[in-house]
Amino acid sequence: MSETPLVRIRDVHKFYSRGTERIDVLKGVSLEIPAGDFLALMGPSGSGKSTLLNLLSGIDRPTSGEVRVLDTDISRLGESQLASWRNRHVGYIFQSFNLIPVLTAFENVELPLLLTKLSKAERRKNVETALDLVGLSDRMGHRPKQMSGGQEQRVAIARAIAADPDLLLCDEPTGNLDARSGEEVMNILTTLNQKLNKTIVMVTHDPHAAGFARRQLHLEKGLLMENALARAEAT
Repeated sequence: MSETPLVRIRDVHKFYSRGTERIDVLKGVSLEIPAGDFLALMGPSGSGKSTLLNLLSGIDRPTSGEVRVLDTDISRLGESQLASWRNRHVGYIFQSFNLIPVLTAFENVELPLLLTKLSKAERRKNVETALDLVGLSDRMGHRPKQMSGGQEQRVAIARAIAADPDLLLCDEPTGNLDARSGEEVMNILTTLNQKLNKTIVMVTHDPHAAGFARRQLHLEKGLLMENALARAEAT
């Protein structure tokens, strides 16, 4: 694992206004994520986990503070710059898969590549490689309704890695899966981290899923701390 931080978050605050009420979601979060890390973010609902993930992808912007990914302060990019940057550097895996029902597995995985400058032949190679990595080479022509939930999530992983992103963000990737399918998904993420050196940040409520990560951090009421379990295991 490289010592150079891929992600550097400095004193990030995020709040929302609801009428006259101010809701503080993140309160001065600072964090460095080295290239090749596999980080699990845990914490109760409303602790700011998904907000932090959205800041890393540029889907959301901090109220104050700095979010640097690949030495780019992404909060300062314009919307079109940000969309282009995200498409090149970030892969996102959602709890709800977010596949398009009328498209095949191949077409779902290819979809983000249509926004790149890759040729049709290059796109095909990337899609086939990604689907092979998740063990679905034999399901390329299947639509989501013809697949199990675990297979759908593996297609979603293939879509997230097809453009060879630097950062892979996972929001409860096993949340809608049974135990066996969840185990398969976590084994794939582990392989992507260990064999292909993908940097992964995963939000999860599941201690078993978090156990696959290299390290765990805990968000509590917008404050970031080391997971107590992780500290105990390290001693």
